[in-house]
Amino acid sequence: MIGGMSWESTAQYYRLANEIVRDRFGGLASARILLHSVDFAEVERMQATGDWIAAGQLLAEAAQGLERGGAELIVLCTNTMHKVADAITAATDLPFVHIADVTAAAVRAAGLRKVGLLATGYTMEQPFLRDRLEAHGLSVLVPEAGDRAQVHRIIYDELCVGQVTDPSREAYRGVIGRLIDAGAEGIILGCTEIELLVGQDDSAVPVFPTTRLHVEAAIAAAV
Repeated sequence: MIGGMSWESTAQYYRLANEIVRDRFGGLASARILLHSVDFAEVERMQATGDWIAAGQLLAEAAQGLERGGAELIVLCTNTMHKVADAITAATDLPFVHIADVTAAAVRAAGLRKVGLLATGYTMEQPFLRDRLEAHGLSVLVPEAGDRAQVHRIIYDELCVGQVTDPSREAYRGVIGRLIDAGAEGIILGCTEIELLVGQDDSAVPVFPTTRLHVEAAIAAAV
């Protein structure tokens, strides 16, 4: 696992992986995990300045270190940094579980095609994740500009530092409702921290939690 972006969501990855392994194998079984946790402050500065090349190099080196440590599979514990997934896959021969692929598979399995995407501003406004989802035959809606700014701010100012508040939950519910009004048949929670704030109870249409879907797919691939 390449994590720390933020560690709040990586903690969920670790917990979910161990819960799934325990439930699958029983007893005291737990997941064999190597975790490289980066300093998110450093990564966030690269995001803000658009230095994606440096960010890709940083995470590629993390993947190489995990490979040297004996990892057999790479899981990048973030949606936004899948923007540099190609740099990671080019740096190692290990299988890479892409979060957009597993999410698209879940949407299609539910019989849906048109989905709303909640994520960081980078993920909502840049094409790297939307294009990957659309390559699977999906149509992806993103919130209007004001809603995108609000969703992004709550992620970075609150969720990434462990703040989960009712007003922000209500704000997200409003954004979800407007995406549904625009035609979304399902909602992708396309930032790993968002699952700390909202879930299926906050949406009138099916919700697709990328963190859980990603972990489930990684465990299935690993075993």
